[in-house]
Amino acid sequence: MESVPAATPNTIREIWRAQRADGPAAMLAIGTANPEHCVPQDEFPDFFFRATGSDHLTALKDKFRRVCQKLGVQKRYLHHTEELLRAHPEFIDHDSPSLDARLDIVATAVPELAAQASKKAIAEWGRPATDITHLVVTTNSGAHIPGVDFRLIPLLGLRPSVRRTMLYLNGCFAGSAALRLAKDLAENNRGARVLVVCAELTLMLFSGPKEGCFQTLINQGLFGDGAAAVIVGADPASSGHEHPLFEIVSAAQTVVPGSDHAINMHLTKGGYGGNISTREVPGFIGDNIEQCLQDSFGPLGLGAKWNDLFWAVHPGSSAILDHIDTVLKLKPDKLAASRRVLSEYGNMFGVTIIFVLDELRRRHKEQQGAGLPEWGVMITFGPGLTVETMVLRATHHTQASV
Repeated sequence: MESVPAATPNTIREIWRAQRADGPAAMLAIGTANPEHCVPQDEFPDFFFRATGSDHLTALKDKFRRVCQKLGVQKRYLHHTEELLRAHPEFIDHDSPSLDARLDIVATAVPELAAQASKKAIAEWGRPATDITHLVVTTNSGAHIPGVDFRLIPLLGLRPSVRRTMLYLNGCFAGSAALRLAKDLAENNRGARVLVVCAELTLMLFSGPKEGCFQTLINQGLFGDGAAAVIVGADPASSGHEHPLFEIVSAAQTVVPGSDHAINMHLTKGGYGGNISTREVPGFIGDNIEQCLQDSFGPLGLGAKWNDLFWAVHPGSSAILDHIDTVLKLKPDKLAASRRVLSEYGNMFGVTIIFVLDELRRRHKEQQGAGLPEWGVMITFGPGLTVETMVLRATHHTQASV
């Protein structure tokens, strides 16, 4: 039997180079999905107080109605219905043991919703699901082993050898974190095609209204359910099946000093508990966002002015978007895509930023040739307080008219 020849240092370097892509990673397709149950925001206070048997709390209901009107949300999609809540009265009282029941529901519902978004992305991509080499999945809705990534293999018809990464509990920056990982996978594995999937159900956060608990009102009035998928790859195939949308030029993450108390979340016997400091978070972001942007754009030597870019910003709340507008002196239309997604879907945690990207390309296709600026930025925020920043370049497929 012949022995395998020993690799020389030059051979190792050649092997290393051959395993890597020749160009930057790009988003090749996007898919989104929501549950069927849609609740207009002006009807939600009635739904929420009726479903939780709390109509007798009239003053609190009036307060909640005012809260809902200020959040910048017009409607949301929710997995939980009145029928589901009637079947699980333990969900209403956050002090009741309900974690197991919630986890049982999301164990099936989250992968199914994730699969809906993924199938749309794969269909747009135009290649078979078996060509997916890597799978990166993120959710805050569950804590299962095996998780959503494992369950997506049969739901999508992926190869058993697909290389999976499961990210749990990253909060609202999860979508960017998954895309950042996908960029590294695509650029360091020649021919890799990475399916990034984010899916969230707010059932894990659901509880009834409670006097003196303002956080519950925010949680129930702001967050929505959804899933989104992106296929990421470098060196798009010359066959014409692949059409890059956004090239991922750089990706960065930073933690705002002294902000670790501003957003936190943890598992409890009644689902997820935690706190969002609605007063402090916009200020933390506003005080640090320009430095984060300069750190991302400075090394690239682009000399970009903020109003020369397109913007994909996680719409954590209308107050956060307003603060960013003010600090960066952005033109009124720069955050329009983020505001529309917040209005139509609410805050869907890490899913939301992919909806914003999809909204950006939809808007500019409808503008009949106006197109996107060539350069743009994607920013998300989450627990930590963590800021994820990506520099993006719109390709001619994104900029072109219909």
